[in-house]
Amino acid sequence: MTSIFNEDGKNIPCTVLEVGPCVVTQVKTEEKDGYNALQVAYDDKKEKHTSKPMLGHVKASKATPKRVFREFNNYKDQWNLGDKISVDIFKDDLWVDVSGLSKGKGFQGVVKRHGFAGVNDQTHGQHNRNRAPGSLGASSYPSRVFKGMRMAGRMGGDKVKVFNLKVMKIDAEKNLLVVKGSVPGANGSYIIIEK
Repeated sequence: MTSIFNEDGKNIPCTVLEVGPCVVTQVKTEEKDGYNALQVAYDDKKEKHTSKPMLGHVKASKATPKRVFREFNNYKDQWNLGDKISVDIFKDDLWVDVSGLSKGKGFQGVVKRHGFAGVNDQTHGQHNRNRAPGSLGASSYPSRVFKGMRMAGRMGGDKVKVFNLKVMKIDAEKNLLVVKGSVPGANGSYIIIEK
């Protein structure tokens, strides 16, 4: 993340996103595939690290091997095989939606994962149970722990979508898009930007 100053001198936190250039690697149609969709590829990859079926798939669009492929079902514009999509498609938009995988935080306890308060005062014989979850289930009936009980476990790594991020600046030469606020994922992770 970074920050920029607006006309009033206010400091605005922003995120700089590299947008493309993406290549259209497949155009799916209702007649051939049963539905309309657009497959887009991004991020170059060495040919020796690419499988032969994927090489044939990419060479149909006359592009270099790519690392990431995504499919978009509801596209309005008419795109052809091999077209390049750059940051210019966002020049008329003021707001975008960004989705991606959130940062993985590993195995976490209930205080961090679910916001449990824990035992704040160490009285009444509390020795080392300040961040413990406490009682989990009922007595002899139903003699089990219910599904969905909030307990410790893996946290993060979920698909997250952030709506209505304001576009602050567009750099068409470097394919950069600056949006207000934060986006899901770690530095260098792949995201999907939608109008």
